Amino acid sequence: MRGGLLVLGGSQGEHVAAQLAALLGAELGEVEVSRFPDGETYVRVLAEVEGKRVVYVNSLQRGPNEALVETLLTLDALKDLGAREVHAVVPYMAYARQDERFKPGEAVSVATVAKLFRALGLSSIYTVDMHLHRIRDPSALFGASFRNLTGVRELAKHVKRHHPEVLGKAVVVGPDEEAEQWARVMAEELGTEYAVLEKKRLSATEVRIEAHGANVKGKVAVIVDDIISTGGTIIEAVRALRQLGCEAALVACVHPVLVGNAYAKLLKLQLLDLVGTDTVLSPISRVPIAPAIAEALRGDLGLD
Repeated sequence: MRGGLLVLGGSQGEHVAAQLAALLGAELGEVEVSRFPDGETYVRVLAEVEGKRVVYVNSLQRGPNEALVETLLTLDALKDLGAREVHAVVPYMAYARQDERFKPGEAVSVATVAKLFRALGLSSIYTVDMHLHRIRDPSALFGASFRNLTGVRELAKHVKRHHPEVLGKAVVVGPDEEAEQWARVMAEELGTEYAVLEKKRLSATEVRIEAHGANVKGKVAVIVDDIISTGGTIIEAVRALRQLGCEAALVACVHPVLVGNAYAKLLKLQLLDLVGTDTVLSPISRVPIAPAIAEALRGDLGLD
């Protein structure tokens, strides 16, 4: 056990916290979370935290409003209870997509959430593949050392381990322009080329994908993205790639949000594989994110 290092998990982070404590050789503590009759959140830290370095893990996934309140209450309690350092690990950071005012009068949600975290005076914040397209300095925004890790390398390990037969004929595909950053990392890890499709959004739930110049004929398309929400982008991407003659398609994502009937719709595509990390718990969350987080914490906290 690492002296003085304690790992705690919130109601949506216990699975990651348990893995993280094992990987780091740290103490695993407990947090009691319940609801008052009026719906308010009750939090009680059951572990002794005074003088310790504490890593708290909670993902703002299912029910992000309640998860956010729970996370803020717990982090603030840890500070009040005398923890020497408090490091927040938020594998899925909700409210990150609204990072500017697209229409007059809109709330810039990521800025509001960042103010709440900044008020806590945390030692550091870790998240995974957060939407940071227009945020130049997240540490300044959140008021703490900020690490935006990636889950794509863990997804690549899954592909190499479970689908070695496709590596010689695979081409990595980003389903839209924003996915190029993840496609590039996946391609580097698999040692293959990548292509990026062009997405045209027709409405909030409908998109059209155009696959100009993507050389996928006779190949296996490894489609990678950060989030699958409704599944619309992935469905259109697979259809476009099949029209271009791809032999098969494999889909990997970091955050499998899978709202509504997205999972059922994706199953109908008859993919070679459909997999995500466990930043968000879902039927396809088969790739642990804890190893990537543990690697970052080892280096940053001097645990090697």
